[in-house]
Amino acid sequence: MDVPYNLYYSDTVFIPIFILQTCIFFSLIYFLTYSIKSIKNVPKLLPIANSHIIDYPMLSIILPCRNEEKYIEKCLDSLLVQDYPNYEIIAINDSSSDKTGEIIKRYSLTNNKIVHVDAQPKPEGWTGKNWACYQGYLRANGYLFLFTDADSIHSASTISLAINYLLSENLDSLTVIPKILANDFWTKITLPILWTFSVARFSALKANNPKTKEGGYFFGSFFIITKKVYELVDTHSSVRDEIVEDAELGRKVKEQGFSLRVIHGEKYISAIWARNPSNLYHGLKRLLIPLYKKEKIKASVLGIATFALFLLPVIILPFSITIVKEGEGDGGDTTKNLITLVLIIISISLIVINSILQLKYVIFQNVLYSLAFPLSGSFILVAFVLSIIHSKHKDAIIWRDRRYSIGQHKEL
Repeated sequence: MDVPYNLYYSDTVFIPIFILQTCIFFSLIYFLTYSIKSIKNVPKLLPIANSHIIDYPMLSIILPCRNEEKYIEKCLDSLLVQDYPNYEIIAINDSSSDKTGEIIKRYSLTNNKIVHVDAQPKPEGWTGKNWACYQGYLRANGYLFLFTDADSIHSASTISLAINYLLSENLDSLTVIPKILANDFWTKITLPILWTFSVARFSALKANNPKTKEGGYFFGSFFIITKKVYELVDTHSSVRDEIVEDAELGRKVKEQGFSLRVIHGEKYISAIWARNPSNLYHGLKRLLIPLYKKEKIKASVLGIATFALFLLPVIILPFSITIVKEGEGDGGDTTKNLITLVLIIISISLIVINSILQLKYVIFQNVLYSLAFPLSGSFILVAFVLSIIHSKHKDAIIWRDRRYSIGQHKEL
């Protein structure tokens, strides 16, 4: 039985859809505006004509490594050619089951800048990487500490530019946004949406605002902090049980009133966030499950927002086109439904434009990946739902070959 045309256009159908789509439209405008502001206004790591470094303070590079045999050599090679003259590399083998430890040992025997550390057995209540970082701190001799990941690669001038920026701005800490390398299709299409959300949740503009003590965070691939401030925030011991330890440590630095700056450095640092689709999925769970455990409402809203912003306009689009066509055929007044259809089309365009901006200026991938947002939105939504379902399960997260039970706050 055909539904009468006038039912299609009754206010009971039109008003909820129109209100919902209007909210989606303005939310996407907000995300796009914020993305543009972040790209334009967040400082960049750039060559400086006149160096502010008079004395070169000792820098300790603390490099935790677990099962990184595919990446550790490139990372060490990039660190060994730095043009900064006064540094050491504390490379910590974090109970690796592959050849990571052997590679670090071999490098340390041929270069006295590298200190090879085998992490001691992890105490109860610590996650592996945090304990490895703390072990590196115990062996460090520097006035400044640089924490970086074993799958990151640094250009030869990265450290000197970053320290010059830190000293010239009289900062306590500095973190640099890296170029995120994506090796597989799913990571490439998912990164624009993830970055859009991260710009709002982990806002560099908010983190860089000296008038607030909220919004601080670090990128694990590169952050420098003075030894004094690192100790005042109680080192990695203060985040010993956190899985997203870099963000939590940066939050503590900011909350305790120390200066922190987030800057773009994609030309100087590259890092791999997800190495394959499975790693991407568990990386999302690594972010979402701790958030859900701490802030259930916010995590749930984030999941709903993913569906509403990136999937609902595509789902509603064919339905709205059909309504408008049938309305025209019956000679009805389609003005209200045309408005809704136009809002849907504009919303989809805003998603694509925002993704293009992220791909071109932040992620540096082919802008055609922006067209795959329904797939990436679906992937992220599934990860959201499963993260909530699995939040109390054992082995909820597998990350860097470790299994975590967030519900019991333990590493298994």
